[in-house]
Amino acid sequence: MSTPIKIRYDFLLIFDTQDGNPNGDPDAGNMPRIDAETGCGLVTDVCLKRKVRNFVQITQADKPTFDIFVKEKAVLNRAIEGAYADLGVDLTKPPADAKDGKKRNKDGQGQGSEIDKARNQMCNKYFDIRTFGAVLSVGANAGQVRGPVQMTFARSVDPVVTLEHSITRMAVTTEAEAEKQGGDNRTMGRKNTIPYGLYVAHGFVSAHLAAQTGFSQEDLDLLWAALNNMFEHDRSAARGLMTTRKLVIFEHDNALGQASAQSLFDLVTIKRKDETKPPRAFSDYEIAIGTPPKGVKIL
Repeated sequence: MSTPIKIRYDFLLIFDTQDGNPNGDPDAGNMPRIDAETGCGLVTDVCLKRKVRNFVQITQADKPTFDIFVKEKAVLNRAIEGAYADLGVDLTKPPADAKDGKKRNKDGQGQGSEIDKARNQMCNKYFDIRTFGAVLSVGANAGQVRGPVQMTFARSVDPVVTLEHSITRMAVTTEAEAEKQGGDNRTMGRKNTIPYGLYVAHGFVSAHLAAQTGFSQEDLDLLWAALNNMFEHDRSAARGLMTTRKLVIFEHDNALGQASAQSLFDLVTIKRKDETKPPRAFSDYEIAIGTPPKGVKIL
């Protein structure tokens, strides 16, 4: 396992979307997520981490220690069982170390030091576990991992407006639909977008939790690369034009940090140039960054 990072980081991810739906809500007909009280758009941390995972999966596919645990069609319990198999632990037999018990408490589950070894094995193999953490206490049981990297929901700087568009497909799905339409064969549908939204998400990197998962400088560099480039490899007509506009990274000179995350985030101000017009492009905003306190530098 690589050497874990030794210092703390805080960061802001600034991105935008134009004529798209950055993160649909399945409980609301897949409409863009919006704060009902303020009208500001929302993008969940889960959505952003999914894009990071996809980027890593694309760019690090040939590296065994950069596998992704939560990926499409994955069976998570099978992956946990695989960690025990890699360690040579037979979960149908009594533990090899007597300190872990003379018999197995539950067939098919790890216990005692076996769980710690399996958890370390999972952290070593899966980038997203040693980065974001995971609940592994299911199935064969490899405990839980608190990830050193945490992110908030992204929120738009200004309120956004949801537009609904009617669309037509010049085909139908079934023969019954074709007969009903007398051969006209058209299907009507709807698509929800927002004209423009500039979003800000906040993130945190803990050196103390990195020591527990083995999150290294190589992992950190890959995270920064993913946040800067993840939208380039996640194109979709539904999401419109999404782009990372700025990644502001605050690097502390020690593990505890020299200032609160909020005081650093407050150094970044984003203002609309013309308050009388609705924003429709990134150029409608200006971003200013203040001077950080001693012991913190901006990357």
